Amino acid sequence: TIQQAVRKTQLKIAQAIQEGNWRRVKRLQRMLTYSFYGRCLAVRRVTENRGRKTPGVDGETWGSPQAKLRAVGSLSKQRGYRPKPLRRVWIPKPGKLEERPLGIPTMLDRAMQALHLQALEPVIESTSDPKSYGFRPDRSTADAMVELFHLLSPQTAPVWILEGDIKGFFDNINHEWLCRNVPMDTKVLRKWLKAGVIDRRQLMATEAGTPQGGIISP
Repeated sequence: TIQQAVRKTQLKIAQAIQEGNWRRVKRLQRMLTYSFYGRCLAVRRVTENRGRKTPGVDGETWGSPQAKLRAVGSLSKQRGYRPKPLRRVWIPKPGKLEERPLGIPTMLDRAMQALHLQALEPVIESTSDPKSYGFRPDRSTADAMVELFHLLSPQTAPVWILEGDIKGFFDNINHEWLCRNVPMDTKVLRKWLKAGVIDRRQLMATEAGTPQGGIISP
């Protein structure tokens, strides 16, 4: 299946990381982002998730088999790829009068993000803190609770828990820091970060922050 083919390449990426062969990691990442299987799986992901009927600024959705097939072909044209601005929508925060912004990419930009995420995930999963549970595949709140139980149940466990929150974190994160530290095609990443946002029919530049709502961002 296409999922097994993508998984096989992802395992090769993880193995190359364990060997410290970063040149091979980058080669395999590039191979995956251009592969037919990777492109098919990316299109399937964005056409089967909950937001598949929510269009971006171009008003397009991929409801027909013909549209999905054209999309697979479009994902191979990465050299001249230019993401469109995000469509910003405001949704209320639960139990509060405040609203939080969501950035809705076009279907093509969502699929391109899903495609590059396939190449990025094995790197992140191989190098991230094993006790980190947020926004990671096959990890849940229940897993975090089990970890807390193991940490706090011994008699010698800490007696204090510090809960913190960084206000406006996603709205203010530095683009240059992301480009230096996220192990993926920097040119593509920079294009996403600088794509801009259309909010109430006005185009606004994005000089900092990463939008909430995209496949490759929380």
